[in-house]
Amino acid sequence: MELRSGYKLTDVGVIPVDWETPLLDSVAKRGSGHTPDKAHPEYWGGSIKWISLQDTSRLDQLYIYDTAAKITLAGIANSSAKMHAAGTVVMTRDAGVGKSAIMADDMAVSQHFMAWACGSLLNNHYLYYWLQARKSEFERIAMGNTIKTIGLPYFKKLTIPLPTKVEQEAIAEVLSNADALIESLDQLIAKKRHIKQGTMQELLTGKRRLPGFERKKGYKRTDAGIIAEDWILADAGSIGRFKGGCGFPIVYQGSISGEYPFFKVSDMNNEGNESLMETANNYISEPIRRRLGAYAFPAKTIVFAKVGAAVFLERKKILTRPSCIDNNMAGYILSADGVDHRYIHFFMLNFRLGSLVSTTALPSLSGSVLNAIKIPLPPTKAEQETIAGILSDMGAEIAALESKLAKTRQIKQGMMHNLLTGRIRLV
Repeated sequence: MELRSGYKLTDVGVIPVDWETPLLDSVAKRGSGHTPDKAHPEYWGGSIKWISLQDTSRLDQLYIYDTAAKITLAGIANSSAKMHAAGTVVMTRDAGVGKSAIMADDMAVSQHFMAWACGSLLNNHYLYYWLQARKSEFERIAMGNTIKTIGLPYFKKLTIPLPTKVEQEAIAEVLSNADALIESLDQLIAKKRHIKQGTMQELLTGKRRLPGFERKKGYKRTDAGIIAEDWILADAGSIGRFKGGCGFPIVYQGSISGEYPFFKVSDMNNEGNESLMETANNYISEPIRRRLGAYAFPAKTIVFAKVGAAVFLERKKILTRPSCIDNNMAGYILSADGVDHRYIHFFMLNFRLGSLVSTTALPSLSGSVLNAIKIPLPPTKAEQETIAGILSDMGAEIAALESKLAKTRQIKQGMMHNLLTGRIRLV
């Protein structure tokens, strides 16, 4: 292996020649924790934050600020639990192996966690990001059938690539800035989704009318709730029909020859299928379609995912050309001329279809129940199309932000790999 000038091969991989590879235990004090006896209520409900497996969702966000459970001083005194100072880096070593965070306050931990108090040579933010970069390695080496765990001997031998403290701090700052951007995008997407949900509630009931479509003032109470007075309430069965898909024999799996895309539930996760069903993993020819008895769903069919015997609004798409679907999906085909398919699509997205599922031993959703769904409709197709256009634009904006977020996360992963191995040096 030919090394770049200024680099060396070590037990932790190729790193700059001026970096060290000490044992983590030599630059940080390692500790763990314990669970106070739950038979003693006086050990619980105190003010001491205690990190446990209940808190795994709070990890991997740089800092951990709070915990699900709290213990008392008596709980500390009568167990092997210990207080760890704010700034201590924690990582779960089983049941969610590799999740880590920095304590924002003094806290205790359960026995499922490792805790490192960094010495003068190690920056705790640098350690956090280094642990984050090794998550896949921690998951790979975890042992156990029921609960996977990493034993203490592994941590005793763990070495860390170590630049100077100044370079550690520079690396941590760059990665922290990337995290801040990711968090801001997460928050912006959540805000946009909330706004879109509220807008859907208003526009799909006529509570908010768009310019050029203001008609009668006032509202009326219907089986579908309160809607604009000049709107009509249509049964789903009166403007369209529901139809299920058919089984897809494994012999045709991976077939790419044929004019009919054959969509399966898994295809809903294909890139490009976020709003429309466009990309299928399987295609069939007309003779095979006839042999299977597969129905050719027309373009603009609204597609539902099915779970067991019940149809749930897990995710829905609109087919853009004649296509077939498997028996874990169902399609809603509109037949009324004065109805916009995109408007109905958004209504179905906002409708709690799961509330109609029966509570029998085998949950089901019958055709009669589906056909009886009440759909509020604006009096003109033009208003329906305008509402759908606004909601579509909002969805496109959210999709663009989600794409940016995914790319930012990928960039951060690359930054972690390059900075934490010294491939890219910060001056």
